[in-house]
Amino acid sequence: MDYKSFVANFKRVACVLSVDLNETDSEKRYLVIDANDAYKHTVVEKLEDFKTNVPYTRYIQKAENFEALCDSCVTQNKPIHTYFDIELYNAWMEVFLMPLESDDPGKGIVLFSYEMNPKADINKLADISSETATNVIKTCLKLRETNDFQEAMNAVIADIREQCGARRCSILLTDYEKREYKLLCEDYGNDPNQIPLSEFLTEEFYKVIETWPRLIKKSNCFVMLNESDMNEAHKTAPEWIDSLKGDGVNTLVIYPLRSDNKTIGYIWAGNFDPEKVLMIKETLGITAFILSAEIANEQNIRKMKIMSSTDLLTGVFNRNAMNNRITEDVAGIKVINKPFGVFFIDVNGLKAVNDTQGHLIGDALLKDVAAILNQYKTETSEIYRVGGDEFMIITPGINREDFEKYAETLRENSELSDRAHFALGACHSDETEEEDVRKAMQKADARMYEVKAKYYFKHPELEWHNKIV
Repeated sequence: MDYKSFVANFKRVACVLSVDLNETDSEKRYLVIDANDAYKHTVVEKLEDFKTNVPYTRYIQKAENFEALCDSCVTQNKPIHTYFDIELYNAWMEVFLMPLESDDPGKGIVLFSYEMNPKADINKLADISSETATNVIKTCLKLRETNDFQEAMNAVIADIREQCGARRCSILLTDYEKREYKLLCEDYGNDPNQIPLSEFLTEEFYKVIETWPRLIKKSNCFVMLNESDMNEAHKTAPEWIDSLKGDGVNTLVIYPLRSDNKTIGYIWAGNFDPEKVLMIKETLGITAFILSAEIANEQNIRKMKIMSSTDLLTGVFNRNAMNNRITEDVAGIKVINKPFGVFFIDVNGLKAVNDTQGHLIGDALLKDVAAILNQYKTETSEIYRVGGDEFMIITPGINREDFEKYAETLRENSELSDRAHFALGACHSDETEEEDVRKAMQKADARMYEVKAKYYFKHPELEWHNKIV
């Protein structure tokens, strides 16, 4: 067949590759036979510099996913159309592969064509098989069956595992700037031999996650289908691959979850049927696109909630959070567990420090008080900064005896010579009618001012700075 003339008639970027079915070395297995001028212009400066019958890696970066697509195209003798986000070019790539007639039974011939765009085209994303469309629709519906994000993600990952016919499926969230990660959700069906992934997620596992971008190689995913793929991956992540072998994992696919050109996590499935790899890649590719947006949105909402409820200077809850907490308790929406205790804390001499030494030193006092309160808090303590120099602590579910011990610990640390000084007022719910949190707050506040007055009696030089002028 005259492949040169054939490919020259294509108006889009296109080239013809041969796949040697008897060769295992990818440098010899996948060769560029010829290409049209549009393709040549993308890989060489001068058309005469383009060479034929050379490894495809001479012109584009090696990609196991691309090789797997070529193999599927020639072995199944079916055209392939796929659309995915490729990090290497920071773009979305639409790929077409078509099997062509071959004069050599030991070689397959593939026509390869593609288009790239900086943003995703929703119409192209929707151009998928009916099986994939059904799977993706089910995923979207799972996301909307509940307002509980974690519950929705648990349902989604179980659905994806079933769709892939995988032994295990998980989503890990990552923050490469903070070098942190966490398991969002996982599912391994009713397999009693499966160990929860959380048992493997130690600090050392982050080193494994750091290898995944190198395995993906700025492509759209990492796929391991056979021993050859496993041996190749072993060069990059030997310890992890050894652990996968020990766990009986023989097939694996990992898709990055990306938002704003950053990887925010990964979705992966292990031990699936290799014959279903194209369907699985198509399903996970689109699902990853949807989940990336969903997860990024949830993360942004959480950040906004944190910012709206957190005092940025000290890191404790702010007055807005305190008001909401009391409102929820009074309305019965989120009741404070009884019995409970309340503390009011006021930083002594803050205005004097601000006036004489500057606000940076004053801010240091506030942070020091917050650090002391955090150091001695109980498991249920809720610490709020409710004013310029005032803090409040609500301690749900604490009996009177333990509350008194807690109060004594705070008092012992309220006037240390090398730390910030503060006045403390305390009230336990047993001291109020109907264990009313608002009345407990009033009593604790009044007691705090009594303590504060005694402090200024001992330090009259500070008192004038705290009077309202």
